[in-house]
Amino acid sequence: MNAHYDGYLAKDGTQFYCSRSDKDGHPQWFVQGVGQIIKGLDMGMEGMCVGEKRKITVPPALAFGEKGKHPVPPNATVIFEVEVYSVTRGPRSMEAFGEMDLDKDKSLTKDEVREYLKHQYKEKEKSKDDLEKIMTDIFYKNDKDKDGLISAKEYNVYQHDEL
Repeated sequence: MNAHYDGYLAKDGTQFYCSRSDKDGHPQWFVQGVGQIIKGLDMGMEGMCVGEKRKITVPPALAFGEKGKHPVPPNATVIFEVEVYSVTRGPRSMEAFGEMDLDKDKSLTKDEVREYLKHQYKEKEKSKDDLEKIMTDIFYKNDKDKDGLISAKEYNVYQHDEL
């Protein structure tokens, strides 16, 4: 999933996180259900669609708990405003990697990712610019060695080879 989200303290509305100002303003990529985000946010985003916006209230037990996490104090209820940009089936699955790797060389070029995105979004109204932004974001976050390719190792969030 690819989304922007802002976090606020429920008690006074203080903003404690903004994905638009973190990490050069790129939306956040994550895999749901594997602990990359807090449990309550993960649960609250379940079933979201591209373009959907939600306000999700998360109790302390499903957020930062009794200890908190700076700048969120202990036992704080938090509220997230979320906007989803992309939802794909297993964006980090090696099955998806295999579908994108058209020449089967175990690395992804920008052209291969672009073609995959065009196919994924052909029925959704995504402009060429939107697809280009998503593709650029994918390379920004995954091309760790900045060689213009995403290797199977760079792509694999689970850090084990399933090819």
